[in-house]
Amino acid sequence: MKPITKLLVANRGEIALRVMRSAREMGIKTVAVYSDVDRRAPHVLFADEAVCLGPAPSSESYLKGDKIIAFAKELGVDAVHPGYGFLSENAAFAAAVEAAGITFVGPREHAIKVMGDKLSAKAAVEDFDVPLVPGSDGEVTDVEAAKKLATEIGFPVMIKASAGGGGKGMRIVHEVADFENQMQRAVSEATNSFGNGAVFVEKYVQNPRHIEIQVLADEHGNVVHLFERECSIQRRHQKVIEEAPSVVLTAELRKAMGEAAVNVAKACDYRGAGTVEFIFEPGGKFYFLEMNTRLQVEHPVTEQITGIDLVKAQIQIAQGEVLPFTQEDLKIQGHAIEVRVYAEDAAANFMPGTGTLREYRRPQGLGVRVDDGLEQGMEVSIYYDPMIAKLITFGANRSEAIARMKRAMSEYRISGVQTTIDFAQFVMDHEAFVSGDFDTHFVANYYTPEALDKTNAELEAIGAMALSNLLQTQKETQSTSTSNGQSRWKQNRS
Repeated sequence: MKPITKLLVANRGEIALRVMRSAREMGIKTVAVYSDVDRRAPHVLFADEAVCLGPAPSSESYLKGDKIIAFAKELGVDAVHPGYGFLSENAAFAAAVEAAGITFVGPREHAIKVMGDKLSAKAAVEDFDVPLVPGSDGEVTDVEAAKKLATEIGFPVMIKASAGGGGKGMRIVHEVADFENQMQRAVSEATNSFGNGAVFVEKYVQNPRHIEIQVLADEHGNVVHLFERECSIQRRHQKVIEEAPSVVLTAELRKAMGEAAVNVAKACDYRGAGTVEFIFEPGGKFYFLEMNTRLQVEHPVTEQITGIDLVKAQIQIAQGEVLPFTQEDLKIQGHAIEVRVYAEDAAANFMPGTGTLREYRRPQGLGVRVDDGLEQGMEVSIYYDPMIAKLITFGANRSEAIARMKRAMSEYRISGVQTTIDFAQFVMDHEAFVSGDFDTHFVANYYTPEALDKTNAELEAIGAMALSNLLQTQKETQSTSTSNGQSRWKQNRS
């Protein structure tokens, strides 16, 4: 493969900017694509070239794969990076990019297809010694047979859409009397959401943790894992806070899960950066959940603890290079936490919001990283995901990473929209999170709007006390500086 000299990023916002920054460090020119409402977005202004795809709705802009490819050919682009979301896990788009003689910075069409369907993914990994949740071998269509299987597995069970994601097409069934109704609802939701009504049944793991493993695979058969990310703090089955490493994994478990993730990648002949997700059960058992065939939103925490730029690694692999390190070369250093800052009202069941960022000031300082794609005065649009930024902190250990996150959140200044920072502050202070004794039910078990009100009241009191102390200090300083008719600076210089 020839070196990549010009890269089109088929995405928007923070991830487009994130990819372009690494590309620029590699001496690669970048092309941005944008919709009408993103015309002045930071990723557009950062790129060497930019082209408009169309109106704001993603169906008329960022999902127009044929238009993106046409622009790429017209501008002499060598490669296309899909980011995450939009077309990033669209097998047909990946194939079309390659068919146009352009390198797709991601896995092959085959891997995307296999891992894009939960049933085919389970079938692919069965021969690779990857632990699977007990359940049906494939799609279930016969309600009575499915009931019998559920009884054998033992309630509660989960009915899941084969093509599902984001919590859609999923139903927890606690007793046999509810099974038929819940199965019908799961099939209906799966059909409406994904155009595929296939569902399967598996054991419902109670009190689980959601732990994922980052993998990298090159064209030459080399596959490594870059350790785990803890993703159990979720709302509506979607992650809001992630960290690396996880507090519950021993060295032995980390090795076992890492090897299982590598085997998943081998099962689909994977290329590039991918993430293998597992359900982790109290007591140490873990089960394969799915593989995300793209860069994850939470990839920065892995970069922080390994020192590896995952975007650069993706590009190097796409160029046909051999991985420059082995598994034995990789070590965990320190601890990292990521908070997704959403334009949502946590007190109103995380209702998404829109508005103009009247004030937007990022936190700074040692161990603080902000990945975002907005500036003060810009609008959080109704057309796209309401995530404003990813706030990442890094420390020598977990306690330091938490302390830095609390400090960074206290410095973040956002007005014009409600954000989830107050919820993240609640999490960072909660005993269950601090101790590491939590699971995917954290929000259901501990969070209420009333608890958030209490947290906000405490923060306001702390802020008022800090302001009072600052004013008192300024008053004392002013009094001292005017004594004897001259300033302290002049006194010290005389």
